[in-house]
Amino acid sequence: MVAALCRVGLKKTVGKFPAVRDGSIGTRCAVPRPRPGSAFGSVISLQLGGLVSRRFGASARPRNGAGVCCCVAVSVHPCRLHPQSARCRLRTRQLRSHRSNLKHSCSGGRMDSAFIIEDKRSPGLLSASSAHHLLSTQTFWLPKAVRTRAVDSGSSGLRPAKPTLAILGSGDFSKSLTFRLLRCGFYVVVGSRHPKLAAQSFPHVVDVTHYEDAVRKANIVFLAIRREHYSVLWDLKHLMEGKILVDVSNNRRMNQYAESNAEYLASLLPDSVVVKGFNVISSWAMQQSYPKDASTQVFVCSDSLDARQQIMELAHQLHFQPVDMGTLSSSRYIENIPVRLFHGWKGPVLAAVAFSIFFFFYSFVRDIIYPYFKYKQSDFYKIPIEIVNQTLPTVAITLLALVYLPGQLAAIHQLYYGTKYKLFPKWLEDWLQSRKQLGLISFFLAAVHGLYSFCLPFRRSERYLLLNSAYQQVHANVENSWNEEEVWRVEMYISFGIMSFGLLSILAITSIPSINTSLNWREFSFIQSTLGYIALLIATFHGLLFGWKQAFEKNAYHFYLPPSFVVALVLPVCVILGKTFMLMPCVACKLKKIHMGMDRSELWCQRLEPVGSAANVSPERVTIM
Repeated sequence: MVAALCRVGLKKTVGKFPAVRDGSIGTRCAVPRPRPGSAFGSVISLQLGGLVSRRFGASARPRNGAGVCCCVAVSVHPCRLHPQSARCRLRTRQLRSHRSNLKHSCSGGRMDSAFIIEDKRSPGLLSASSAHHLLSTQTFWLPKAVRTRAVDSGSSGLRPAKPTLAILGSGDFSKSLTFRLLRCGFYVVVGSRHPKLAAQSFPHVVDVTHYEDAVRKANIVFLAIRREHYSVLWDLKHLMEGKILVDVSNNRRMNQYAESNAEYLASLLPDSVVVKGFNVISSWAMQQSYPKDASTQVFVCSDSLDARQQIMELAHQLHFQPVDMGTLSSSRYIENIPVRLFHGWKGPVLAAVAFSIFFFFYSFVRDIIYPYFKYKQSDFYKIPIEIVNQTLPTVAITLLALVYLPGQLAAIHQLYYGTKYKLFPKWLEDWLQSRKQLGLISFFLAAVHGLYSFCLPFRRSERYLLLNSAYQQVHANVENSWNEEEVWRVEMYISFGIMSFGLLSILAITSIPSINTSLNWREFSFIQSTLGYIALLIATFHGLLFGWKQAFEKNAYHFYLPPSFVVALVLPVCVILGKTFMLMPCVACKLKKIHMGMDRSELWCQRLEPVGSAANVSPERVTIM
């Protein structure tokens, strides 16, 4: 675009010059329009790859010069002003020299196009004073935005171009990966067994071709094919020598084969560099520009350090978080990540389901079957609300006790062997690792129990029971049925229930990874251990206040079975008593010495001392794992 207004020396005639507008560019230039029969004309020279000149009349306009750099040069022949003056001849030589420089700059590539306007009017139209403003050629350039764009396009060759990447396979993951690479500025070549059919699913800028052509055009090849189709790569073995092969495949179940897919691929193509990565990213997450609610970690492993770093840099350019997993032997672990189903939750969920079934049938037998056989009373309507509401708190407090019981068993194990270096049994180790899941399930059941308890007064059966109780009170001529003991019992057990649920909420919140990482070990231990035991103690008081005297009443034992709360509180009471035993000074001091490294055996009768280079390290900086 031309962003200049050509000035003409005569002040009297400048205002009379009509403005010429380029329709496609929208640039205004004041160009003198010749009158009919006038003695001068205008010449516009437009250079677009070459110099094109044309003379225009009153209705002529400049041609479209969009997208190129333009300059406008306006001059007046000085000899037409004063042909006999020495000053005129001097200025003529200056003008010719300036014109030659201007043509040289245009032909040299510094300007893609130029408008050169020459006014050859008679001396009578211009004076010496007015011609002084037109002696030198004036140049006007394009606006800054267009100039910047032109400079960028001209200097783009100096920037390092991103490499061409090949993807073998035309499935869903291949499409998502292609779109991701295109958005990040990469050129993608897709190899397919049926390129004509697969080309319909990819953008037109993607080169969809056969496997052979795709492999030839790139040094980094993504293998978006399953392990069953690795046999097609055998014919491409000579083309893949020295190239980086990124295996993104997954299996259908954990440890499906004796060796991982990446290791099998490395043995199949020994001359290529195999890298395992991008298999934990879903196709949906790959399509998102900046995925926030999906995992952005990319686990990368390879036997080649250089190839591993290249793929990690590529993952970083795709706005992912690369994680270096070391050598290719880690690929088995990486391939098992996507096929896991709630890893670590299987045992706790099965335990919760087992306890739920047990306590549900226990309450069903006591509160439904017993009245039906004893009094022919049908209380089956209690199953949806009351029986379920009795099952939820019993399972919740049992699971909460199971969270802290393995820690006490581990302490007993260390006291028995007199050392902390004796490995725990496998079942105890798994139990210790599943405490977080047990606590979260306990919190969930406690929250549902609170909702059920809140909805108890809204039932129709509860209204009927309230009306029947009022009628019986009137019929018995009882004016005041206030029971101080019952009132205090209900008030206390509801209060303790709310407090225990509040503490459980704190435990659940601090188990969130983002909050967990913001706490140091002492803060985390205080919340999960100290507050956890306090929550268990308050929940036990909540259950005891709920049962009150029922454990000592003969009529409460249906089919000789104790009430449900009695069975549910056995384990929490044992855990609380065990914690009390561990807090005794004689036991606590011995455990502290064991945790500091003391061993009861003959070889480890004293505290372990650092040896070798660790002997010069401060004791505060030595950690014994």
